[in-house]
Amino acid sequence: MLQGLTEFLPVSSTAHMAVVPQVAFHMGDPGAAFSAVVQLGPIVAIIAYFRADLMRYAKGVVRHPRFWQPAPSDIDARLGWYVVFGTLPLVVGGIIFEHWIDTVFRGLYVIAGCLILLAFVLWYAEVVATRSKTLEHLTWARSLIIGCAQVLALVPGASRSGVTIAAGLFQGLDRESAARFSFLLSIPAITLAGLYKLVKVLRATHLGSQAGPYVFGAIVAGVVAYVVVRWFLGYMKEHSTGLFIGYRIVLGALLLALLQTGYVKSAAGPESAQRDVTSTLTATAMSTAPPSTSMRLAMRAPSLPPAAIAMEVIRTVTKPATMEGHTIGARMSASHSPAANPSMLVPTDTISN
Repeated sequence: MLQGLTEFLPVSSTAHMAVVPQVAFHMGDPGAAFSAVVQLGPIVAIIAYFRADLMRYAKGVVRHPRFWQPAPSDIDARLGWYVVFGTLPLVVGGIIFEHWIDTVFRGLYVIAGCLILLAFVLWYAEVVATRSKTLEHLTWARSLIIGCAQVLALVPGASRSGVTIAAGLFQGLDRESAARFSFLLSIPAITLAGLYKLVKVLRATHLGSQAGPYVFGAIVAGVVAYVVVRWFLGYMKEHSTGLFIGYRIVLGALLLALLQTGYVKSAAGPESAQRDVTSTLTATAMSTAPPSTSMRLAMRAPSLPPAAIAMEVIRTVTKPATMEGHTIGARMSASHSPAANPSMLVPTDTISN
């Protein structure tokens, strides 16, 4: 529900998914698998909402395949090509900065800072915007500028809709047109990103009995997202983004206060990544081991480093028939030896360099 509620509002769904579970439920990051599956709901919702527009734009692109000179009077063809080319900067940025996005940028201090910073950017856009243009006045240059601004949304806390709406306002679009083009740009953006993450997760993780709850979460997120998109476009016809500007500042300041008091922990990227590796390796070993071995591994896994679990995966895959003949405790103890932990074979000065 939280994913669907915040995905398309200029408040950063990433920030809420990172903070709310800790504050409200004393839980950690729900994990890459959950996020990848649940995000499918909002993807389906935004496609369903704009299905008629998307069909028109697709037909327009087919009518005018020469993207460098679409008919000026064919607004559908122009918008179709503008969405395609406005997405390219995000694709390039995602490829270049993927490592930093998953590690360095995921700290809660970065998220808090981005919440507050973009609030002021959005406020300044509201102040200087002429709001005199509609989607019919979009040009290649304006759409590309908005698309480049979307790259900033790769930093958690920035908000994809927030940066693109601000960029649209800076280009002179009225609020509704800025929001509508922001949502249109989001369709290829979140679809490509969502499917990419889902493929990675499915290759590395065995969902098993978790598939049902995850799919249910995706359905709830999709229904909520559809309602939010419909409401937000209507809201932007008559109102400014002031409500969301104030909310971002309050949320960012509150998050900084919670971090300073230690009530929430800034689980930066590397730690989160290690948790994902541990859970993935554990799932792999448990899916290939006999039932009793799987149960023992599940009990020991939380206290073991990824290297130790990795050795269990190797043993499970290469010697499935003899797994029951050994105790899991003996193998876990052995995993801390130099043979089982390759890092112990490397001199300390080599690791530090």
